[in-house]
Amino acid sequence: QRSTFVTAVAWVFIVLSGFSTVIGILQNIMVQTVFRGPQFEEAMRSAPADMPPFAAFMFSHFQLFFLLVLLLSAFTLISSIGLLKRLNWARLCFIGVMVFGIVYQLGGLVIQFLMFSSMREQFSAAAAQGGPDMQVFFVGIAVVSLIFATAFCVLFGWIARKLMSPAIVEEFR
Repeated sequence: QRSTFVTAVAWVFIVLSGFSTVIGILQNIMVQTVFRGPQFEEAMRSAPADMPPFAAFMFSHFQLFFLLVLLLSAFTLISSIGLLKRLNWARLCFIGVMVFGIVYQLGGLVIQFLMFSSMREQFSAAAAQGGPDMQVFFVGIAVVSLIFATAFCVLFGWIARKLMSPAIVEEFR
């Protein structure tokens, strides 16, 4: 007997990853055509020296980032279709995607903290010279980001745990 849970999760992720894959294809076409050439290469080499390390890495490897997002979207789409068809390899891959989603959310919080600490220093210096005090803004963004990351971690963890439950595993045999 097929559970509604697996069917619903599969269809939701087929739709979301389907849209994400189409958008990823279009983004990669744009990134690989528009952002190629000597002028762009020169702009990449002349990044500000005080740029945070992660930002500098993303700045110089952003084409790879877009490609990886496309590959992850396509992998999720394939796994979602397999999940709908009750293929066990797809269930295992989908659990892996959910675990990756949790790691991605937590890593995103760390990266955001590192990036914002650099930005806070710059805005604090500007505030000392009469500029606006942006401290409340940064705290607000941090709180909202923490809430969303926590919600997604709980959701992804719940989906992964449910897909590992004996009743669901039995559907895939």
